[in-house]
Amino acid sequence: MRSAAGGRSWLLLILALALAAPVLVVAGSWLAGASPNWAHLRATVLPGYVRLSLLLALGTGLGALVIGVGAAWAVARLRFPGRRLLEWALLLPLACPAYLIAYTWTGLLASEGALQRALAVPLPDIRGPAGAVAMFTLVLYPYVYLMARAAFVSQAALAQEVARTLGAGPWRRFFRVALPLARPAIVAGLALVLMETLADYGTVAYFGVPTLSTGIYRTWFGLGDRLAAAQLAGVLLLAMVVLLWVERHARQQRRIAGGGPPAPATPLRPLPGLLLAALLWLPIVLGFLLPVLQLALWSLPRWRGLLAPDFLALLGTSLLIATSTALAATALGLLLIWARRLRADRPRRAAARLAGFGYAVPGTVLAVGVVMVLAGLDRGLNDLLAAVGLPGPGLLFSGTLFAVIFACTVRFLTIPVQGLDAGLQNLSPNLDSAARSLGARPAGLLRRVHLPLLRVPLATSALLVFVDTLKELPAALVLRPFNTNTLAVRAFELASDERLADAALPALAILLAGVAPVILLTRSMRVPHAPSR
Repeated sequence: MRSAAGGRSWLLLILALALAAPVLVVAGSWLAGASPNWAHLRATVLPGYVRLSLLLALGTGLGALVIGVGAAWAVARLRFPGRRLLEWALLLPLACPAYLIAYTWTGLLASEGALQRALAVPLPDIRGPAGAVAMFTLVLYPYVYLMARAAFVSQAALAQEVARTLGAGPWRRFFRVALPLARPAIVAGLALVLMETLADYGTVAYFGVPTLSTGIYRTWFGLGDRLAAAQLAGVLLLAMVVLLWVERHARQQRRIAGGGPPAPATPLRPLPGLLLAALLWLPIVLGFLLPVLQLALWSLPRWRGLLAPDFLALLGTSLLIATSTALAATALGLLLIWARRLRADRPRRAAARLAGFGYAVPGTVLAVGVVMVLAGLDRGLNDLLAAVGLPGPGLLFSGTLFAVIFACTVRFLTIPVQGLDAGLQNLSPNLDSAARSLGARPAGLLRRVHLPLLRVPLATSALLVFVDTLKELPAALVLRPFNTNTLAVRAFELASDERLADAALPALAILLAGVAPVILLTRSMRVPHAPSR
């Protein structure tokens, strides 16, 4: 029995290694030696790629910190009109991929755009590094806001009262007490912001900003050098590993300050309260409401396009990829986490950790690794069939939708892994013991006990994977079969051709789908509020 269980553990580890193969191939690309084009890249474009990537990350991180921490402190510690509504509305920009609001703001600020006509003054062209920082900040600050708000809400009143008795004013209490206690949570949110910024392809490609992400694509398709693209992807992967370590370390350092009830909210006078509420609505208007309104206005004259064969084909392909990915990722996540619950040996723990790494890998990096792995499988299969005199299937893996589904499954597998892990931790081990004492086998235990109790985490994980797959651009752009498009790819193509209004229908469909995870997040934020003073 013990040897059979150990064998299954190693099979699970092999499965996790197969899922991690694209990332491992990219990481190991340097073992093949430097590409002939690497010296050229290092002497010409690589310094610029690194410099602009760092500038975007630093600018976005600073903007997200200012908005996210400021908004979190306001809704957690101050009492003013509209506070409860703002508490969840500040998450709405998270529904918008950065590349979508980049399209809409380009249209709004264009010479024939709505803002240009309304203001009748020349407006700046945002297509550049500064504009990219603004777009990233508007859609990514909710990561910092969400983490910081949770930290501020959990801080007990005792720490604030001690500082007050020592003569510290409101600003000093914020910088000397509240902010240091919330620092681990804020750093975790900031690490997520930096990872998303460095991983982005659609925004920087549309704005013409040369970064590591766009450099991978150009090296692959411009120079035709897959090895150099993989090695460039390895540079970006290294940055992601560092940020992932920072994020996980910060999460482990999170703690609640003291015990007792939370610190009470301080009521503001009417005028300052209204001014603060108006200020907090600004990122929501700029990062969600105006883009949605502009996309809706562009879409209204084209509503008949919803029934056009081309749009229905786009929608069908996108739904097929998203549904397949959601089912595959959720099933694999359940298998890995449930198997670890049954027997938490070293191979099963390692398998679960490997499965949770993909979310930190940018789509462009993952696409390079997936092509290298699946192309090798195709060659091996065709050579094997040719050796026995049978016709080969061609690009069975790398030339079909399987490549996109596999890449998205690897990237988003961490969502069900973490969600189901949290769900299973909430189930007492006594349930398992009681079921086994009644003669339940592992399969029966899963079917009759665990699955009914995990319906909410399963559905939530599948929904989050579904929506993230709909929004995925770089992996779909690189891996899609010839003459096949998704909503995200088609919106990118139309926007790149300056057909912004024509890109509105697929863009609006993606954006509205992105609201679903925000609704789930708002439900998780429902905690008791501290009384006001």
